[in-house]
Amino acid sequence: MVKKTVTYRDFDGNLRTEDHFFNLTQAELTEVENSLNGGLSQLLGKILQENDQSKIIEYFKKIVLMSYGEKSLDGRLFVKNEKIREEFASTMAYSEIFMELATDDEAAAAFVNGIMPKNVEKQTGNAASAMRTLPGKAPVEGVMPPAAT
Repeated sequence: MVKKTVTYRDFDGNLRTEDHFFNLTQAELTEVENSLNGGLSQLLGKILQENDQSKIIEYFKKIVLMSYGEKSLDGRLFVKNEKIREEFASTMAYSEIFMELATDDEAAAAFVNGIMPKNVEKQTGNAASAMRTLPGKAPVEGVMPPAAT
């Protein structure tokens, strides 16, 4: 799980500091991997190999929003639904977090590594490796980006 503390100005100009949480479970990652023709790892590998920045940003946005949720006070629940995602995506906090991840390769790599379930590569094969290279610029935990063509 990733906890991002962000300070931003809301639409009324008020300074706010909030904690936001992101996580993917093994079930969620497996579902995504199996819902795409050829799997997520193959699709992301193709996008990275073609160096399609618009597609990289599109999928990174999906990963950020897919992993976003609200943690219960007792830590038992991590609630994710379209309403929660839509509300988050409508805030300046989302913009601040997204821009940090889109412009800082190390922050993006740490984020992707942080939202991954433990022992994920045993469960999903190469999907985690492909997701870890999503920012497309720096290897993460020994994962090398695709060779240039």
